[in-house]
This record gives sequence, structure tokens and C-alpha cells, in this order.
Amino acid sequence: MNEVIKNILSRQTIREYTNEQIPDELLDVILQCAIRAPSGRNSQPCHLRVVQDKALLDQMNTDFKNIVGWDTPAYTGWDKRPVYHNAPTFIFIFAESKDGMSGGLMAENIALAAHSLGLGSCMIASLGGLFDNEAGAKKWKDILDIPQHWNFILGMSLGYPNEEPPFKDREDGHIKFIK
Repeated sequence: MNEVIKNILSRQTIREYTNEQIPDELLDVILQCAIRAPSGRNSQPCHLRVVQDKALLDQMNTDFKNIVGWDTPAYTGWDKRPVYHNAPTFIFIFAESKDGMSGGLMAENIALAAHSLGLGSCMIASLGGLFDNEAGAKKWKDILDIPQHWNFILGMSLGYPNEEPPFKDREDGHIKFIK
């Protein structure tokens, strides 16, 4: 097995992180991998915003919970940690269109690149609740310098893992050959 296949098969979602910030050199590599993700007709519709300011991430969490509810299980671990899972780095993916496919490909590149560098990641789609709310979308798109008509695609926590979760089984029944 080659290193790419090993990386894909061993990557897991991480929801517990250390406080250590990702060095700029590693973050630059991850972001270069992100922008090289394929997109339809090379349209490159996705844009990234990287936040490493804990106070800003805590404010995002407060605004998000004020919208979706403080006791609503809108994301995994909602009762134990903030929506960004206390990761020191958070990446927002936006698209100029409703091109979720390109955003998904970009997110996968980020996740695999991070894993290959000893970092963990968690894809967080539930944060879309913040951008589905008119006031939340206006506020956070202004903060993140994103045009109001662009669409939130996905959020990603990123950092050094502070857990080794057990591997979750995958269902082989999702594959069917038609001959």
C-alpha cells in the first residue's frame, strides 16, 4: 500500500485538540493543498477564511448557539464543547455559487493533508445554521470579509489531536456493482 492510501484509510475525525497552534509552515502547506482541489471547469468557486483568534471563535460559538439553541444537539459533542471543538484553527469554506461539490473536495484535501502532517480535523456542516440566519449571516460574512451573496459550504476545525478515537466501522453494503 502506498502512503496516500494509508493516509486515506487511517484518517479519522478529531474532536479534542491541544492548545498548540499550527505552525505557519504547516498551515501554508494545507492551504496550498486546499486550493488545488478540483472544481468543475476549473471555476475555483471556493474561498477560505482562516481564524486563529480564540475570542473570535468563542464569539462565533455564542452566536451559533444563540441561533440554534443552547441545548439543541446541532452537532456532535454539543453538550461538552463549542461547535469548533476548541481547535486552535478554524477554516470556513464559502463558494460564489451553491457549489457544494467543490467545497467538499477542498475540505477532503484539507483533512487528508492535515492528517498526513500529524494534525487532526473535523468537518462541521451544522455551522450553516449561523449563516442560514439573516442577522448571523450578515454579521459573520462582514467579519470574515465575505460578500453577502456567497454561500457557506463547510467549517473545519484543525489542530493537534488530543484524543485517539476508536475506528468506526464502515458499511460495505453501500457499494453495488452493476454488470
